[in-house]
Amino acid sequence: MAELTTAHADKIVPLALDLTDTAQVAAVANAAADASVIINNAGAGGNLDMFAEDLADARREFDVNYWGNLHMTRALVPALHTAGAGTLVNIISIAGLTNLPMFPSYSDSKAALHSLTVGTRHLLRGSGVNVIGVYPGPIDTDMAKDIDAPKASPVDVAGTILDGIESGAEEVFTDEMAQGFAAAYNAGHKAIELGTREMMAQG
Repeated sequence: MAELTTAHADKIVPLALDLTDTAQVAAVANAAADASVIINNAGAGGNLDMFAEDLADARREFDVNYWGNLHMTRALVPALHTAGAGTLVNIISIAGLTNLPMFPSYSDSKAALHSLTVGTRHLLRGSGVNVIGVYPGPIDTDMAKDIDAPKASPVDVAGTILDGIESGAEEVFTDEMAQGFAAAYNAGHKAIELGTREMMAQG
């Protein structure tokens, strides 16, 4: 972030933000009231045992991955709605589409974020605001350093997301592992979402 801020000081304004602090969220929403693209990228993981005695990590996963994103949506999206244009992007995970047993409550929190994303899309349909759910597999970041699996480049993932924003996509599967979920998603979750849209349209 420091390198970007230095190189593009005229365009980048860094703001302090803890998604679990509603006062900070409100301050950021006020400072960025003219934002036209919102990318909710914050994520927390840590609980590896559903039956662990201490569930503090699991609670933090939900505090950041679900509640934090809900706070951001409530604070920032009304401005997009008023403007009648813009894009909300939620970085979810393939773990939000199926529970990965090695990350049980993380998967639960991402499934909740997936549901929030779909619900927001329903509520904003026809408003000019596009709502995108992003479903990556493991990305080569500190968060995934202990995962023994092929990892996508953060630069490649970012490029794929930007392409999705430009094209007006509703879902972005960012890498080879994630793309393996796309057909099943479209046949299952997405088919149910489209059926819900039809039901809503019929009144």
